[in-house]
Amino acid sequence: MADPKDQEDHETTAETVEDSNHDPQFEPIVSLPEQDVKTLEEDEEELFKMRAKLYRFASENDPPEWKERGTGDVKLLKHKEKGTIRLLMRRDRTLKICANHHIVPTMELKPNAGSDRAWVWNTLADYADESPKPELLAIRFLNAENAQKFKGKFDECKEEARKTLEGTDNTDSATKVAEKLEELSVKDKESNEKKEVKKEAEKKDEKKEVMAEEKKEDEKKEVKAEEKN
Repeated sequence: MADPKDQEDHETTAETVEDSNHDPQFEPIVSLPEQDVKTLEEDEEELFKMRAKLYRFASENDPPEWKERGTGDVKLLKHKEKGTIRLLMRRDRTLKICANHHIVPTMELKPNAGSDRAWVWNTLADYADESPKPELLAIRFLNAENAQKFKGKFDECKEEARKTLEGTDNTDSATKVAEKLEELSVKDKESNEKKEVKKEAEKKDEKKEVMAEEKKEDEKKEVKAEEKN
């Protein structure tokens, strides 16, 4: 006869093995559809990308000081249609924007406190906090080589931005010239039309004068004829 205790231990062991092999499947209560999240970079071409650390000069503090703004990938992005180039940087993990502004020809990268791997520059309109505001920014790279690569590409973007602006100015100038020529053409046309109208009026006046003279001559002839009779 089996010992009841041994039988109980055997059943407990069997239940433990069965529980360990049990893999329940739970269906989610709410089904969430996948969404296509846009980064607003879809219409842009990536010209440069490199990991760095960004700082901003907090002039509002007393005393003013450099404050870390984030670590992540700094990118130079060119819009495929407009041709504009902007600098964009997002923080790691959160992907929160910490720098977002256009590259313009007047921007200049300057060494930060003599460091060969950091640069400082000004922007009049940074959109990291959505509303534009002027910022003094500093960026630091892993080594001097990376810093030089960034500066080289940054300067290329400045030159491209300058050419784009000049092209826009030339286009505007050409448009203005065309508008002036069209305006002059319209004025010439109006002037010619006025001249034609004036000529027609003068011809009519001449005809009236000739007819009046002829009428006077006829009247004189009639008077003379009556005097003879």
